[in-house]
Amino acid sequence: MTGLNKGPSKVQVSLRWDPSPLGEPPHDLDIVAATYNAADPYGEPAYLVHFDRRSPDGTITLNRDSQTGQGYGADEVMTLELERLSTSYTRVVVGVAIQQSGGPKTFGDVTNCSFRIADGITELVNSGFVGALGAKAATIAEFTRHDSGEWEFREGIRGFDADPEEYSALMGKDYS
Repeated sequence: MTGLNKGPSKVQVSLRWDPSPLGEPPHDLDIVAATYNAADPYGEPAYLVHFDRRSPDGTITLNRDSQTGQGYGADEVMTLELERLSTSYTRVVVGVAIQQSGGPKTFGDVTNCSFRIADGITELVNSGFVGALGAKAATIAEFTRHDSGEWEFREGIRGFDADPEEYSALMGKDYS
C-alpha cells in the first residue's frame, strides 16, 4: 500500500434474493446505510439512507430498490461515494433489513439471499448471510475514516432479531 492509496472511495453494495414462493407474501429486503459524526461515532446516526431516503449531500444513494426480488441481477444497489463524504463523518455502517409485513421472516426464509460489495472493479466481499440465518436484519460492512483521510473497510456479518425500525437504532452501536 502506498501513500497515494486512500482506501475505498466509491463503493457499490448489491443485494439479491429469489422471489417468495407462489401464493406467499413477497420478500422485501432493504439495504440500509447509517452515517456517524466524528464526535460520536457509536451514538445515534447523523442520518440513514434506505428505501425512502437519501443522504442530504447526495454521496449515498439507493440506485435500485426491489420489493419482491423479481428480475435478473442485483435486486437492490446502493452507491457510497466515501471520497466525497464530509470530513465531519468518520463512520458508515451498512446493513440489510427484512420488512416484516406478512409475518416474521429471517434470512434463512429467503432463498438465495446474498450481497456483494465492490470498490470500482475491486470486489471487497461476495457472501451470503451464513451466521445470521436466524436474524431479521444484519450489518454487513463498516467503513471508518482515519485521521489521514483514508477509509478502511471491515467486513462482518452481525445478525439482529429486530424489525427495520429497531435495527436502525442498533446497527451502529459498539458491540466489541
